[in-house]
Amino acid sequence: MSSHLMNTYAPLPLAFVRGEGAWLWDESGRRYLDAISGLGVCSLGHAHPELSKVIAEQSARLIHTGNLVRIPWQEKLADKLAAITGLDKVFFGNSGAEAIECALKIARALGHENGMENSSVIVMENSFHGRTMAALSATGSRKAQAGFEPLVSGFIRAPFGDAGAIENIAEQSHEITAVLVEPIQGEAGIRVPAPDYLARLRSICDENGWLLIFDEIQCGLCRSGKWYAHQHEAVQPDILTTAKALANGLPVGACLASGVAAEVLTPGRHGSTFGGNPLVSRAACTVLDIMQAENIPARADESGTFLLDEFRTRLGQDSRVKDIRGRGLMIGIELDQDANHLKQLAADKGVLLNITQDRVIRLLPPLIIDREQAEMIVESVIELISTTD
Repeated sequence: MSSHLMNTYAPLPLAFVRGEGAWLWDESGRRYLDAISGLGVCSLGHAHPELSKVIAEQSARLIHTGNLVRIPWQEKLADKLAAITGLDKVFFGNSGAEAIECALKIARALGHENGMENSSVIVMENSFHGRTMAALSATGSRKAQAGFEPLVSGFIRAPFGDAGAIENIAEQSHEITAVLVEPIQGEAGIRVPAPDYLARLRSICDENGWLLIFDEIQCGLCRSGKWYAHQHEAVQPDILTTAKALANGLPVGACLASGVAAEVLTPGRHGSTFGGNPLVSRAACTVLDIMQAENIPARADESGTFLLDEFRTRLGQDSRVKDIRGRGLMIGIELDQDANHLKQLAADKGVLLNITQDRVIRLLPPLIIDREQAEMIVESVIELISTTD
């Protein structure tokens, strides 16, 4: 490992040289089943032949121009996302954190337009929105925030899944412009709220004239079994952030908005040097086309239902397992003890997975996994849990 890399990660002692579908191969030729898909990014698996062909073709034609000129592939991508979400306008950046920054800037700008000098956004405890300063400040993790103070002000925290707490905040005299929430919390350990939670948030925002912002960076793009997780409740946000799987590994993020929120950003108020360049935009268009053609939402729902049913049947009575939760191919298995050591043990057995909140086995496999691969994930996780005390 290079001594010149900043010590920002604690990687496993592995390096991969190629991938195919849900599989990765290391430098020695050993094969691994990827049950985390690059932290929810490679939803179509690795080296998807159609996507690889498009990336190679576009890279040989035109990679970057900058947004001083029109980018037709960016326009096509905006049209596709608008059709999927029902939202009106799109801004493209390079990551989920940038998409969140865009959403927060829209909320702040609207607050100023409405005469608020110190407007606030309601955010949730245990949330995760990114590591740039505003996104980090909105995040509900002191572990992630520690040492980076002073944080950006203007955030009010509420318990995730508790709409009543938001109603209580509304009765106080805060200058609030928006509510920011993950429809399914990812870094918090795959937490799925009650079925009416998002609808209640929508009603509260409507009653108070607030924006409703959904962070679907991890739970969006078919992972929950719908194009976006909020669609399980048929609730429409004012702003939506999306990234991760959008280009299956190339860096792109998007902030979508409707109504007044879609009109706030005008030339000079926001921008991105690389955002939505021809290469990533064409790749993202191809990803969305493949997801639609291969009915990826239904496949994620079917595979996720199988995994959850198997885990609940076979681990539901295990005293070491506190909870099994998820939706689609976004699954968390919470243990009664620290589970960080299981990442290496899983890799030793040829499976890649992730641990979040120290005790939750997080599974985000590619959405294209077949039944045999799903069964391998089940058997591997059950065997791992059996090794704990």
